Amino acid sequence: MDKLLNEFTGTVRRAVDDYHMIDAGDTVAVGVSGGKDSMLLLLALNHLRSFYPKPFALEAITIELGFEGMDFSPVAALCEELGVPYTCLKTDIKEIVFDVRKEDNPCSLCAKMRRGALNDAIRARGINKLALGHHFDDAVETFLLSLLFEGRLSCFRPVTYLDRSGVTQIRPLIYAGEKKIANLAEALHVPVVENPCPMDKTSKRHEVKELLSGLSADYPDMKSKVFGAMQRLPLPGWEPDVSWHDRKNGL
Repeated sequence: MDKLLNEFTGTVRRAVDDYHMIDAGDTVAVGVSGGKDSMLLLLALNHLRSFYPKPFALEAITIELGFEGMDFSPVAALCEELGVPYTCLKTDIKEIVFDVRKEDNPCSLCAKMRRGALNDAIRARGINKLALGHHFDDAVETFLLSLLFEGRLSCFRPVTYLDRSGVTQIRPLIYAGEKKIANLAEALHVPVVENPCPMDKTSKRHEVKELLSGLSADYPDMKSKVFGAMQRLPLPGWEPDVSWHDRKNGL
């Protein structure tokens, strides 16, 4: 199990190094939704800080959206085991998005409110660096969502500085694929909090995920090529110090 976590942490470290995500003396808050992505991100960053040459501290924070039946005690137990301070904040985001506003596109507003709540919460704790669990597949899907539904070339950045809040968002999982994350979470018996959101598997993102899945059956390296193109264009903020393509081929 240690070998599996070591290999995964190596993937995370490459992203951290390529995009200068962490500086010495940082306190990094991990936004933990309870899903496999954010839970593995927490485990990997906790492992990374045990040997990374730039010392950094770690905290975990959960924004409860207000859905019934979500139990975050497994997250709290894992954080206690790791020695990572944990904060769980209740919000009324679900009520606002679904019951009051009755949004036609609830995912966009929910994400915006959740991110705002995370930024406010970590600033209140004197922290200005937030690690999010977006991974390789999320990046490719976001790029195609922007292309297909907005007619533009765009994606979230590996590192994003928000000048209004003074928070820097980092995404250390961008080199980790969704399947690899799922397999490792199962192998490590990572506790996962199920998401009861009614929009799960019905959003435009899910449509793009299904499209990519179908195309990948005929073109197995398609997602890698899209990701590489994002770095080589490059999209703003996506050019690494050492390109992903060169790393992959040992150049």
